[in-house]
Parts: sequence; structure tokens; C-alpha cells
Amino acid sequence: MTKHMRRWETDAIGRDNLELRTVAMPVPGPQQVLVKVEAVALNHRDKMVIENGRGLPLAFPFTPGSDLAGVVVGQGEGVSRFSTGDRVISTFTPDWIDGVRPGDARTPAYKTLGGYYPGVLAEYVVMPEAWLVTAPATLNPIQAATLPCAGLTAWFALVERAGVQAGDIVLIPSTGGVALFGLQIAKAHGAQVIVSGRASNADRTKALGADHYVDRHREDWLEEIYRITANHGADHILEVIGGDHLGKSVQLAAVGGHICQIGALDVFDFSSPTMPLMMKDVTLHGIGTGSRRALTRLIRAVDRTGIKPVIDSVYAFSDLPSALDHLDRGPFGKVVITLSSE
Repeated sequence: MTKHMRRWETDAIGRDNLELRTVAMPVPGPQQVLVKVEAVALNHRDKMVIENGRGLPLAFPFTPGSDLAGVVVGQGEGVSRFSTGDRVISTFTPDWIDGVRPGDARTPAYKTLGGYYPGVLAEYVVMPEAWLVTAPATLNPIQAATLPCAGLTAWFALVERAGVQAGDIVLIPSTGGVALFGLQIAKAHGAQVIVSGRASNADRTKALGADHYVDRHREDWLEEIYRITANHGADHILEVIGGDHLGKSVQLAAVGGHICQIGALDVFDFSSPTMPLMMKDVTLHGIGTGSRRALTRLIRAVDRTGIKPVIDSVYAFSDLPSALDHLDRGPFGKVVITLSSE
């Protein structure tokens, strides 16, 4: 008798087209494993793919979601990296194992889970074993599911590209998932961290270790950061907003500073004054998550430093629409879907 499972699918662009369907259980082929999904962390990018497709070649019926934590429950022939019972998490960009991201000047690679490849919002998924890594020993599935995109993006930006060091000043203009990982990673490296966001999030952010918190709605917030840093500026900036906000980051960057362009919450085109970019010798890094090897380094750091991801809310698997509504409201940390209670 064929076994069945539940999986979120859509046959067209738009949130109203999402359906929770009963489908046949997938069967692993050579070098593939069957994973029982325990948790899926949502990203703003998942919401965008569901709502507008982001211009990606979605194959319908399409399953969204990219960040899973689960356990291997079956395997095909030739599997060598995992055994039944191993706890695993997914890699956001499966083809990027190490080194420089795949692609070329004409066509940068954007082959990600829950976009180019089918997503993971299902009770079980089959994946090539190369698409998974061993989960951190110190995190539960809900926490571990937040690492593949948000955690890795912050790690790859600050550690592997910008090279944050003890004593550096890091500016983070947000309190979303990537931002709060950036705060924790920067503090673990001995940096001083300034966070800018809603006034209502100040106390929670300081409790996580932020040295300074600036209300982003105050008219003089740039001047306040100049004052805090004694006009030095920020050595590293996680630019998660984009658009005209990049220009503000250039103004606030220290001489020789690094700006990691990560998000496009505003618009996909951005602008900046040219003179301070040149005269301050600012380095602009384009960040699109990171490699599988970088994810394993992040996991080692998490296990050794005790970093615990910030979870805003947890929703049941059947309550995906409410979780997406929560993303619209701007969570403090991550929104996660759990499958363990159903």
C-alpha cells in the first residue's frame, strides 16, 4: 500500500492559491535520503516567492520553503554521508559546496530550495545527500531550522567576507532574523554592536547583547550614530534594507569600512552618494547566503559558543497562512513552522 503525507503546494502565483494536500510519500533514489521534517523556518524571501514568484522558474505544483531541520528515516543506494536516525538541516543553495558561488558574469546562479528547486514545507522530503549537513548538537529542531538562510547569511557576511574582529564596530539597521543572528555573531567575536530599529524592540535587543540601540524613526538617527562612535562610524554594516538606505550606510561607514548588502526589503534597486563611497575606501559586499562549507563552520561556532537563535513565534504545519501573516507584521527574530505536534 502506498504511504501518503501532507505537503503545501500551489498551482499559481499568489498566497490564495496555497493548499495543504495529501500526496504520495517520496522514495529516495541513488545518493538520496528520505528526511522526516521536524521544523521549517520561514524567510521574507519565501513570502515573496509565494506572492510574486520573484521571476523564478517555478515548476507547478510548487512547494515553498527552504530551511528545514529533520531526521533521516530512509536512504537510497550509495549514500555515505548520513545514516538512518541522523539529525540534519538543509542547505539553502545546494549546488554551492565551497569557494566562489556558481555562475558567471552573464548569469549569476540562483538555484535555491523553495525557488529553483522544490521547497520543504512537507512532512517528508527526498533530497540528494549532498544537500544536507549534520544539525548542531546544541539546538533543537525549531532552533536549528533557522540556520540555513538567516544564520548563514549573517555568518557569511560578517565572518567570511567582512572579517569582523574584536573591537570592531558593527551597525545593524533591523531586528529581523538575519539582523539578530548578526548581533549574536558579532558579539561572539568581541565586536561592539549598534542596532537601529523600532523603539519597542530596544529592551529585547539590548538583552541579547546590543551595546547601543537607536530608534530608526528619530530624525537625527545618523547624527546619533556619529555621536556614539565619536565620528569613527561603523567598521561593518549589515545592509538588510536596500534602496536608498544603502546611501545612509555609506554615510555611516568608517574609513575602510565594509558594507554587506544582504536584503531588498525596500526595493531591488539601490542608490548611494559616490564621494563618501570613494573617499572612505568603503568595500561593498554582495551577500547571497553562503556555501555548504560555510554552514558547517557556522554550526561549529554555534555549538562552541552557545548561540541560541531568536524565535519570535512557532506555528503548526497546518497554520502556514497565519505564519505568513506574522511575517507581514515584521517579527522580532524568526517565525518557524513545527511538524512535531501534528
